[in-house]
Amino acid sequence: MDFNMKKLASDAGIFFTRAVQFTEEKFGQAEKTELDAHFENLLARADSTKNWTEKILRQTEVLLQPNPSARVEEFLYEKLDRKVPSRVTNGELLAQYMAEAASELGPTTPYGKTLIKVAEAEKRLGAAERDFIHTASINFLTPLRNFLEGDWKTISKERRLLQNRRLDLDACKARLKKAKAAEAKATLWNDEVDKAEQELRVAQTEFDRQAEVTRLLLEGISSTHVNHLRCLHEFVESQTTYYAQCYRHMLDLQKQLGRFPGTFVGTTEPVSPPLSSTSPTTAVATMPVGPSVAGLAPPGEAALRLEVTPPASGTRKARVLYDYEAADSSELALLADELITVYSLPGMDPDWLIGERGNKKGKVPVTYLELLS
Repeated sequence: MDFNMKKLASDAGIFFTRAVQFTEEKFGQAEKTELDAHFENLLARADSTKNWTEKILRQTEVLLQPNPSARVEEFLYEKLDRKVPSRVTNGELLAQYMAEAASELGPTTPYGKTLIKVAEAEKRLGAAERDFIHTASINFLTPLRNFLEGDWKTISKERRLLQNRRLDLDACKARLKKAKAAEAKATLWNDEVDKAEQELRVAQTEFDRQAEVTRLLLEGISSTHVNHLRCLHEFVESQTTYYAQCYRHMLDLQKQLGRFPGTFVGTTEPVSPPLSSTSPTTAVATMPVGPSVAGLAPPGEAALRLEVTPPASGTRKARVLYDYEAADSSELALLADELITVYSLPGMDPDWLIGERGNKKGKVPVTYLELLS
């Protein structure tokens, strides 16, 4: 009991001494041991790493799970060390509603058939999203959390110990200074100065030892950056895979529906004036598309009479930018870097031209071509 009381009293005394030293430093009434510039740079770098890791972690969580309530639920499950329940993605839920709507409205009607096709695509999109979230959580979020909840807590603990050792050291310096001043006035015995010097040596040793431990941990931040760099690459790879899957699923859906970029099916009324008096255009709505998407031929153009020979003045040379595989017999397959002759026919979608190579002829997407003057 007496031992515990003495320990509590000793701890209280140390805490009070540190508080006094800290307060006097703030008011400029006590000297403070400064860390070297390299150490200060390590501290600043560590703080920046921690702050930006927190921001990137939180925003990635928002990206993967936009619903704040769901994020809170997942956080609670993790803190309770329980498995997070499987949650239906928005795409899968939409697929379910569309399938149920088709069943009730008539699965054999045009609308019902389309609902079913779109529902299947949305279901595949939802599954791809689920895989992406799972992969990103393991390969990216988990390492960031492990740093904040593991390495950073250790660094913070050692930094607090270093701060305490520094306060103890400066308090000993202050006591020794006062003891020497008192000795000079012959108000203290020499043993008081010796005691203060001994306390200072001990405090200096403990401070130096703690500074070395903290410095090594701070220098380990470089290894943390290397690890986070690897995780970032894996996150980008998983995101690339996810968007590629989404693109393929939507491309398949477009083929099934007969709807293609740059074309609205089912209307023949012009929505914009003709490009010229000799080349009228039907109702189209264009959008920027990549080479792969542009390769899909709008429905209805398969019936174009490709054997029509245009006037020589309407032809141009074009260089092929990418390989293109013809979707059907009305299109012309292309090889990158080859030269072909191209021209337009009245009523054609502006995203397409007629291409000729030798005795072969067919539709070609404009985005695959570099038109030459």
